[in-house]
Amino acid sequence: MIAEIVKEELNSLGSIDKAHHLSRFFKTGPGQYGAGDQFIGVRVPEQRRIAKRYKGLALEEIRHLLASPIHEHRLTGLLILVERFAASGNADIQREIVAFYRTHLDRVNNWDLVDLSAPKILGEYLLCNPGERPILFTMVQSCNIWERRVCVLATWPMIKRNQLDELLDLAERLLTDTHDLMHKAVGWMLREAGKVDSAILDDFLEKHACGMPRTMLRYAVERMEQERRRYFMER
Repeated sequence: MIAEIVKEELNSLGSIDKAHHLSRFFKTGPGQYGAGDQFIGVRVPEQRRIAKRYKGLALEEIRHLLASPIHEHRLTGLLILVERFAASGNADIQREIVAFYRTHLDRVNNWDLVDLSAPKILGEYLLCNPGERPILFTMVQSCNIWERRVCVLATWPMIKRNQLDELLDLAERLLTDTHDLMHKAVGWMLREAGKVDSAILDDFLEKHACGMPRTMLRYAVERMEQERRRYFMER
């Protein structure tokens, strides 16, 4: 299978020292958010180069990559999927890729896997298919943190087009989320929204800053002028 060739290429690029570092960085210890994830120590640029070479890989082959316990195998599979989605230019093929992606969200199970795939696959699809955006409000109710993070990161292409309604609705729903990685994701997307419409971000923070998780607020105000940032943080 071609998937096995891809795995062999990745394995040949691995580094034990890098793998140890990544295992600590992505919190793979017992009870941590990445518990049990395995690394072989391949850099993301190297994975991107492989993904570009294999962007025509069949979905069944990508399925084998996503099924791997090795983090880099799964990430490369997702990067191939991103390449396929961007290169297809066909609505039916893109719909098939999105359906495949959503079916395999249980394998998109660390924050980098989410962040490098959700905007480019689900996000780009929903940008062009606004009638299907209600799926975000189903996903946000998931008990799986990665599915919740996917729905937040999927708003990024919309944010860039100044389409902020979905993000603001999701952000309100996630104000009480207990996971720090969700606080960071929501705050990050709010910060991106502030780049395209600072007044909208100010209005949201005037309403919610007092009750927001501090990490979420800190990420949201990171690009503001010092005085304005201090004003919201002190609230």
